[in-house]
Amino acid sequence: MATRSTIRIFSAAAVSDGAGVKLKRSIGLGPDNRLDPFLLLDEMDSEEGSDYLGGFPMHPHRGFETVTYMIEGKMRHEDSMGNSGLLVSGGAQWMTAGRGIIHSEMPEQEGGRLHGFQLWVNLPAADKMQAPRYQDIEPARIPELDLGSGAHARLIAGQLADGVGPVEGIGTQPLFVDLSLAENAHVEIPLPESHNAFVYCFEGAVRVGEDYVRDDHAAILSSGGAARLHSDSGGRCLLLAAKPIGEPVVQHGPFVMNTSEEIDRAMAAYREGTFVDGG
Repeated sequence: MATRSTIRIFSAAAVSDGAGVKLKRSIGLGPDNRLDPFLLLDEMDSEEGSDYLGGFPMHPHRGFETVTYMIEGKMRHEDSMGNSGLLVSGGAQWMTAGRGIIHSEMPEQEGGRLHGFQLWVNLPAADKMQAPRYQDIEPARIPELDLGSGAHARLIAGQLADGVGPVEGIGTQPLFVDLSLAENAHVEIPLPESHNAFVYCFEGAVRVGEDYVRDDHAAILSSGGAARLHSDSGGRCLLLAAKPIGEPVVQHGPFVMNTSEEIDRAMAAYREGTFVDGG
């Protein structure tokens, strides 16, 4: 079985989004840094309330999925479907925006560390106008896996070893793993040959094949049936893989469709108040 190597390694860049939240963006820095079906990966990590207190007030999404994964801290979610939930340390939320949803994610703390990720995953054309769906994942529902040789995983989505992630019914068949490697740890993670995959390191450093991926860096992986990771002095990373869609992507902020005309319709519907009804 061929193992995957790195095609490109690049650092995350400092950006601001929402109401002034300070973020580090890797996937999604530009069209060349997308990886079908992944559109964006942001990391928020600060102990200063001024870096995140503005949060992400009510804003629309159409045509893709947003995934929030909290390492530490609390965020309150509310949306136009009437959902409300509290994301806490170790929890996750997988929201399929489909034809349209308006939501907010606001910190439920005034200080202390807030550390988490937001991932955007595209939807195929056939699913872009489906009814919105919301999966709220409590920390206890996320399997904790001892993979041996100093490797430990939290499995948000997909299958790994004897674990099955709690996220269900996603057409791109994602694997979402939070992987911790102790000093001199090593692990081989099987991946579907058809899936695109990347690694984002957020603590220490991990080696993928022959190349080191250091803190705040992402690595796009080649094709292959497995990813082989090692860490000399310890590291932690996200490993994400999913089935590519292979369709045109036209994005305007929080709207991701296949054509410019569809974007125009989404913007008009939002202005006219028919957005969440699929206008």
